[in-house]
Amino acid sequence: MSSDEEREEKELDLTSPEVVTKYKSAAEIVNKALQLVVSACKPGTKIVDVCEKGDSYIREQSGNMYKNVKKKIERGVAFPTCVSVNNTVCHFSPLASDEVVLQEGDLVKIDLGCHIDGFIAVVAHTHVIQEGTVSGRAADVIAAANTAAEVALRLVRPGKKNKDVTDAIQKVAAAYDCKIVEGVLSHQLKQFVIDGNKVVLSVSNPETRVDDAEFEENEVYAIDIVTSTGDGKPRLLDEKQTTIYKRAVDKSYHLKMKASRFIFSEISQNFPIMPFTARALEEKRARLGLVECVNHDLLQPYPVLHEKPGDYVAHIKFTVLLMPNGSDRITSHALQELQPTKSIDDPEIKAWLALGTKTKKKGGGKKKKGKKGDKPVESTEAEPMDTTNGATTQE
Repeated sequence: MSSDEEREEKELDLTSPEVVTKYKSAAEIVNKALQLVVSACKPGTKIVDVCEKGDSYIREQSGNMYKNVKKKIERGVAFPTCVSVNNTVCHFSPLASDEVVLQEGDLVKIDLGCHIDGFIAVVAHTHVIQEGTVSGRAADVIAAANTAAEVALRLVRPGKKNKDVTDAIQKVAAAYDCKIVEGVLSHQLKQFVIDGNKVVLSVSNPETRVDDAEFEENEVYAIDIVTSTGDGKPRLLDEKQTTIYKRAVDKSYHLKMKASRFIFSEISQNFPIMPFTARALEEKRARLGLVECVNHDLLQPYPVLHEKPGDYVAHIKFTVLLMPNGSDRITSHALQELQPTKSIDDPEIKAWLALGTKTKKKGGGKKKKGKKGDKPVESTEAEPMDTTNGATTQE
């Protein structure tokens, strides 16, 4: 390996300030896009228009960055904007012909992502279309997701294991009489890789096994938490609702249909690595061609899943950089005022929430006198979370 290659290899993590800048630039776009999408969620608005607004903003803002550099830098949408309502769990990003509109009182999950040079920032947020405080079971399910996210933020740190997070978030959801939704994975993020090999399971069960992993300094994670007032076992109701796909770069197959070959060529050219929405393809041709591509594993679908009608589902996702001085959550959005029916009384959960997210290394600066029994190695610098209603302002 030449020294140039070694340098490239070495600098692709957070030890390079340039990489940190790219993550934070993508995050800034994502946070503003989310703000825009939340503002657009009004009664009578078509969901497809809201999704398109998010994607257009990300394309436009990321397109304005790194315009005048010698080497072309890829940038744009890392995950298409999804707006999933009430008992719909995730991935709802309809085609242009779809007429579904938002209504007063809808509980809306917004999910989107941006990348700059393959360095990805993603976010998901839950918002109820109403004025004033959110109460009842809708508040419970949002508080459960938010509190679980706050706990996860404090446990995704060097030296901790992925299993620690899985167990903790289930305990938090149970405190609000909610379930963590099965099948949701939190992934390590790497350059151009939205689903890295190190993962955190949302629910540990015999069917889904993942390798034990320990978090390490200079890693990046997308922590993805979905809670439900139902049984947490979502179902696929209609394959036609699936519109988000990702090219499986390690698979090949000689497609038989002309429409499939045309669509796959378009995908390979425009969306070689990141997930994309079928809205970006010609609708009639896409419908025909995508089926054959999926049947032969050339595309990985992101299915639209549902809990039972009447169930509430909330989604909080954030991107966190495991920096040497602690965890840096770079994507988030403030929640509405919540008035849940439950509150956190469990001492273990309270102890997790009291943990800080920043650490001061031993030997850095003046030492404060600690109380007897304090560990001198690190002092925490984050505000402990208020456990009364699960609604912290995420900043």
